[in-house]
Amino acid sequence: MAQDTQDRLVAVSYPVDEEYARINSEVLAGQAEIVNTHELDEAGRRAALARADAVLSWTLAREIPPGALDDASRLGFVQLLSAGVDAVDFTAVPERLMVSSNAGAYAPEMSEHVMAMVLSLAKRLPQRHADMAAGRFDKWTPALVLDGAVCGILGYGGIGVAVARHMRHFGSKIYAITRTGQSCEPADFIGSVSSPADLDHVLAASDVLLLSLPLTLTTRGLIGARELAVMKPTAILVNVARGAIIDQRALYEHLRMNPDFTAGIDTWWAEPSGDAPFRTDFPFFDLPNVLGSPHNSSIVPGTMLTAARLAAQNVVRYLNGEPVHGVVRRTDYVV
Repeated sequence: MAQDTQDRLVAVSYPVDEEYARINSEVLAGQAEIVNTHELDEAGRRAALARADAVLSWTLAREIPPGALDDASRLGFVQLLSAGVDAVDFTAVPERLMVSSNAGAYAPEMSEHVMAMVLSLAKRLPQRHADMAAGRFDKWTPALVLDGAVCGILGYGGIGVAVARHMRHFGSKIYAITRTGQSCEPADFIGSVSSPADLDHVLAASDVLLLSLPLTLTTRGLIGARELAVMKPTAILVNVARGAIIDQRALYEHLRMNPDFTAGIDTWWAEPSGDAPFRTDFPFFDLPNVLGSPHNSSIVPGTMLTAARLAAQNVVRYLNGEPVHGVVRRTDYVV
């Protein structure tokens, strides 16, 4: 890490427009020179990275020339704009580099989306809407109540904590699962993701279960047929994390066989880019107990700019020798 602020360089590898450039300039003013490497050819990118102390990137993919990180001996820190880092090829990232995700940057917006799904599914709005469209007027089938319900949260970081605060306002209890089994945030129960007993306890108790944990070697396929069978037959499952945390076939079959069990899905097993068609391997949208959204839980005006500012602020912490947020454990992604 460079000590002289006049000699520091931050390479911004993601595409920037006027607004992103303004934010980075404001946050890094007096802290470091900025080079927007996306505007350079490959030789220029390599040269800039060789001089950089830190990199601001989206996910590194397609932004950094192959081998350029190995050659950047001065580089010590990579800050991602993305909260999830499962798209990063950590085998191409030198072990000496500290990598931080933008954890919590999208939590306020995503927590509102989660609550919209939870309330809609608790009140069985998709099912009642489908009934009425088919001419059925089911007035007397009761809905669920969040007051006194248990909200299980797998992944008690920024998103999980924000959802917990909303759920407490409805009178819900919070059962949380974290990587370590500890949290500085209050909860009625806190367990560890590495403890099968803790996980089963939360699954069995939850009226609402939120998945908001990162996709890692440990969490891939965490929720399968056995785990779903442990849950209450009337439970609500909401996934705003990554599709691959849940076994797709197992979830479809569980929903098909348990019509009172409901799922709100924002993140999918295969997500298209551009105008490519969206598909699932199983006909989830034929089921009345599924509510889907196109991975847009964080997409509201200004969200990305706010996330860019938070990422740049974390770079400043690194440059000044202060504790940084969201440091990623390499061993969570590569053996």
